Amino acid sequence: MNALKAHVKNGQIVLDEPTELAEGMPVSVYLCDSTGDSLSDDERAALHRSIRRGLAQANAGELIDADEVLAELER
Repeated sequence: MNALKAHVKNGQIVLDEPTELAEGMPVSVYLCDSTGDSLSDDERAALHRSIRRGLAQANAGELIDADEVLAELER
């Protein structure tokens, strides 16, 4: 899964960069709140440990396809 930068113009999502997606290809858009979070210092430390663990797994080739993860989340 790739992250694409976009903005909203007249109620439509408009990409800020070109893409090689096929014309008419359906896409899913997931919104995230970028205003911050309410993690405690301990929670943030645990998050960073988890991210480091995940990066090590990715570097070792232990990956799960993003489309599989998103499909599971949608269920």
